This record gives sequence, structure tokens and C-alpha cells, in this order.
Amino acid sequence: MDYKKILNSEISAETIKQWRESGKKALGIVCCHVPFEILHAAQILPVRLRATSCKDCGEGEACLGPQSCSFTQSILQYLIDGTYDLDGLITSNGCSAASEIMGHWRTVSQRENRQQFFYEIGVPRVNNQASRNYFRGDLEEVCKELERLSGNEITNEKLKNSIDTYNEARRLVKQVYDLRKAENPVLSGEETLRITLAAMEMPIEDYIEFLKAVLADAKNRKPIENFGARVMLAGSALDDPEFVKAVEACGCLVVADLNSFGIRFLRDELVYDNSDIIGSIAKYYISRSSCPRMMDGSDDIHDYILNAAKEYNADGIIIERLKHCEKWENEASILGEVFKSADIPYLELERQERMSAGGQLSIRVEAFREMIENR
Repeated sequence: MDYKKILNSEISAETIKQWRESGKKALGIVCCHVPFEILHAAQILPVRLRATSCKDCGEGEACLGPQSCSFTQSILQYLIDGTYDLDGLITSNGCSAASEIMGHWRTVSQRENRQQFFYEIGVPRVNNQASRNYFRGDLEEVCKELERLSGNEITNEKLKNSIDTYNEARRLVKQVYDLRKAENPVLSGEETLRITLAAMEMPIEDYIEFLKAVLADAKNRKPIENFGARVMLAGSALDDPEFVKAVEACGCLVVADLNSFGIRFLRDELVYDNSDIIGSIAKYYISRSSCPRMMDGSDDIHDYILNAAKEYNADGIIIERLKHCEKWENEASILGEVFKSADIPYLELERQERMSAGGQLSIRVEAFREMIENR
């Protein structure tokens, strides 16, 4: 396994190509509410779509419009230009942008006579028994559709094996994150994001071996020194290690995150009831505090951020939000009041997928660091 190549964080089209050439399917996932375990049980490669290193998203922007976020524009661009060569998409109604990606890609595929699979899971926006039952029913339908696509039956035993496999990865990711609790960690925030991004198109079994190698290597690394403040990053989907690198170049060390490409992707283990495996999956994915799409449970996200900031000994929190990301635009204003009440220094940064205005970012982050140091 070429670990250096993996950690450059480029999208591995070759991995997807090899998987499909073996006769198996690969589906792109746009939202983190899609259960990876179900695809894995059907021997389908789940590919969490990202926009890392997209330099030009002109066609994606033309389809989605200038008021859409650059993250979704870039993902659609990668689908159109062939960076992602997949058998279809499966997403959830996490935000309107995810649905629009699917709609536009369906149109492009039909125009070009591409045979593609499409499914949007309807994840309720409240968490109660009725909504979990509804979600469970939709996941049962997903299983049927994926069985037809892959030709593989999804049994309870296969689902349990998939859950156990992903839980092993979750435990290893937690060990990686635990390294960041040290007074002088051996991993930077940039490196940690590169490690989690490696999971997005890699078979989970390979990712587990990769994580074991990372943890073994960490034992021989020297602690990081000469940083001014420990900070936590929270906000919109962040798949750009260069953004984290720019923050850390200002004298901050990113020690924790709330990011769907970071710890939010593989966090708590999925505990299942042997008598209702699908129901357990539904409960897990609707209950975890992953993003501000939910109409209830918003305090769960706030509590997670506050607890993580304390657990990782963060001196301050940076809220990063993508321009035109409606959910995090609203959530950022709420979080600001939460952090004020908790007397936690915070900084709000608006960004684009293609990082620009680096000088402005440096000025603001350096000023934030100095403010923390002078408290």
C-alpha cells in the first residue's frame, strides 16, 4: 500500500476503477446519512463524494447556479468530467444541494446514455419512534434496490459483519484522534484530515490496515512544538487539507473537529440489536448529532462541540462555513451565542472550496491566536 500516495489526498480514481473491473459496483454517496454498512453488505463500494483539489467547476456551477455552494458545484464537476466514474449515486435529503447534484447528474447521464443507479433516502428531520420506523422502512427498500443492482442478497449476517467491520474502523479512528489530546500531539490537524479523507473511496478493509499502519508510525514520531494556540474546527463539509494547513501556518494547532469528513464520519460505534439489525442502523444514523439539518436535537451538536473542546483542551473554536451553505450560515449565529455563554473564544470564517484570499485568512487567524494568547 502506497501510504505517501494515499496521504496526498487526491481522489483515487484508480481504486474505484479496479473495484469496478472486478465486476462489482461502486456508488457515490453525497450525504453522511447514507448507511455505508448496507452498501458494504451488498459488496458495493461506497464512495463518499468530495471536492478536494477541484480547480475549475465551471460546468458544475452552470448547472447548479452561482448561489449554490462551491462544494456541491465541484462534486458535480467531478462527475461531469469523469474524475468520478461510478455506477450511480445514493444520497439522502440532508440538504437541497445534495438532491440537486443527483437531479443534474441524472439529466446529464440520460443525455449521454449512461446507465446509472439513483436513490434518495428520505431521512426524517425529527428523532422519535415514528420517524425511526419510517426511516427503517426506507432502508428496507434501499436493501431491495441494492440487491437488484449488485445481484447479492443482503442478509442479517452480512449486515452484522459489515457493522462489525466499520466499528473496527471507528475504534481505530478514535485512537488516531486520541493522539491529539496530548499536550504536544504527534499529528497535526492537516495530517489527521488527510488520514480520514483516505477512507472516502478506499475499501473499508484496506482502510483498517492503513489506520493500523498510521498508529504504528505515530509511535515513532516527534511531538509537535512551537504552536501558539490549540483550536477546534467546526462547520461545513471540509475536505481541503490545504485550508487546515493555512490555519496551522498561523501558529494554531487544530486538535479537534466537528466535520463530516473528520470525526463526524466515523465516530461512535453502531450498537445493534440482533433481533432488528435494520432498525438498529436506522436508529444510529438518525440519532447521531452530525449536522444542523435536524429540527430537534440541535443542543446535541452544541454539547458535542463544547465537550470536545474541553476533552481536547482547545483554547478556542473556529467556525468554518462554506459560502451559500444555508444550514451552517444559520447554525454559526446560534453557535456564536453558545460560545459567548461558555466564555470560549471563537472566530467565524467564510470560505470557498477553492481557497482564495489566503492573506485575509492569515490576518484573521493570527489575530485570533494573539487574542487567545493574551487572555
